[in-house]
Amino acid sequence: MTDLRDGAVLRAARAGDENGILACIQALADYEKEPDAVDNTAGMIAETLFGDDPRAFAFVVEGPDGIRAIAIWFLTYSTWTGRHGIWLEDLYVHEQYRSHGYGVALLSALAAECLEKQYTRLEWTVLDWNEPAIGFYRALGAEAMEEWTTRRVTGEALTALAARGEVAGAV
Repeated sequence: MTDLRDGAVLRAARAGDENGILACIQALADYEKEPDAVDNTAGMIAETLFGDDPRAFAFVVEGPDGIRAIAIWFLTYSTWTGRHGIWLEDLYVHEQYRSHGYGVALLSALAAECLEKQYTRLEWTVLDWNEPAIGFYRALGAEAMEEWTTRRVTGEALTALAARGEVAGAV
């Protein structure tokens, strides 16, 4: 646990944080102009982060008024280095708490996690229109991976791709 300003602390998420985490996820979706995109629930967060076999993890910044910021992450693996890394899925600080150092504290905690566990990478994506976030990340030394682009398969395309393996006898 790390003490921050205004009586806030940075700590690993724990059972009971689900509603505060979900509120941050919804606020992030609203900020990213996707207010109806969140299907997640407090129950799903509980299972994902605190179930028998967690596959995702979270740090939170909590103040006397509740959860103010989150970093949700999971492990990646580099075949080239033979080591894990951290993929930061979401970093969010409620607007009224920006410029309090919470974002830096969360990213610093993730970097420390990498060093402690000998992970070689801390990576994430940022929307190309989100200039405040891009500037913030650049100031921390994060480099754009210009030659790499993210690809995603979802919905009907995911179903169709799975079916291709069934036809080929791969599944």
